[in-house]
Amino acid sequence: MKKIFFLLVALAMFISQLGIVVFAQGRVDHGLITGSKSGSTDWFVGSAKRGAAATTGGTAATTALVNHGGPVMNAPTIYIIWYGNWNQTNGSDNPAGQQIIRDWAANIGGSTHFNINASYPPNGSISGAVAYGGEATATGTSKRLSDSAIKTLVSNTITSGKLPKNANGIYFLVTSSDVTASSGFCTQYCGWHTHATISGSDIKYSFVGNAKRCLSGCAAQATVSPNGNPGIDGSISVMTHELEEATSDPDLNAWYDSSGAENGDKCAWTFGHFQYTVANGSFANVHLGSRDFLIQRNLMYSNGSWFCMTDTGHN
Repeated sequence: MKKIFFLLVALAMFISQLGIVVFAQGRVDHGLITGSKSGSTDWFVGSAKRGAAATTGGTAATTALVNHGGPVMNAPTIYIIWYGNWNQTNGSDNPAGQQIIRDWAANIGGSTHFNINASYPPNGSISGAVAYGGEATATGTSKRLSDSAIKTLVSNTITSGKLPKNANGIYFLVTSSDVTASSGFCTQYCGWHTHATISGSDIKYSFVGNAKRCLSGCAAQATVSPNGNPGIDGSISVMTHELEEATSDPDLNAWYDSSGAENGDKCAWTFGHFQYTVANGSFANVHLGSRDFLIQRNLMYSNGSWFCMTDTGHN
C-alpha cells in the first residue's frame, strides 16, 4: 500500500485493521495476519493449522486499481542480500532455508501466478518475466535495523560491487530470525518495498525478515508448511507480495487504488480455492520448479474488472 505522510491517525488505524499499515516514510508495507473477523473473507485470516486450508478469500470483483502514470517494471531482476546468521540450528535459518528462497527466485518469473501482473494495461507493459540475478551477503553486527540502516546495507552491497547496480532490479534484504527491523517488523508489518537514489540510479529494494520470528503474525501455516520450514515458507509469500507490488508500483506512483492499496494489499492473506495438500499434510497453491508453495493471491485485470486470483486460471 502507498504510504502518505498526512493521513489522519483515525484513517491509519482503520486501514491497519485491513492488513495495510500506514507510515510516513515513502515505504510500502505488507501488514500482519490480524485474526478472523465475521463477515469478511478478504482481509482477515488466522494462521492455518495442520489439516485446515488457509483462508480462500472472496470471488467477487474488488475496487479498481488506478494507473497514476508512473513507470512499471517490464521484466525485473531479483537480487537477494542475506543478513544475519544463516547457519543456525533452529531448522529455519540455515543453508537449506536459503535454498528455498533461491529456488523461488529462480522460478517465479513466467509462472502462471506471476503472469497475473501481465494482465495490467496497456498490454505488454509488464511481461510476466522475472530473472534471478544472484546474491550477496551483507555484514554487520546489529540485530535491530532501522530503515536507514537497511538502505545503507543495500547501498553498500551495490557500491562495493558485491551485486551489480541495476535500475531494473529489485534487491531483497532478507534477514535471519534473530534480526528485527525497528520500524515494526512482526509488530506492524511482515515486509515492505520502496525505492531510493543510489549512486545516481533509481534502485528498488525490499525488506523481508524470516517469518520464524513471528509465525503467528507473518506465516499462514505456523506448524507445518510445504517445504518443511514454516518461517521461510511464510516469507516466500511475503516476498512474492513485495515483488508484485514493486513490479507494478516501483516508484510508488503507478498502480494503486483510491485508498492507497497496491495489488498485493488488496488480496493480502487470502490463498484462493486452488489449494492442495502435499506429502507432509500442509497446503500449497503454487508449484514452482520442483517445489510447492502457499502464496497469497494477487490482483488480476479482466474485462474491465479486478479479481484476486491464485494464478491466471484459478481464483
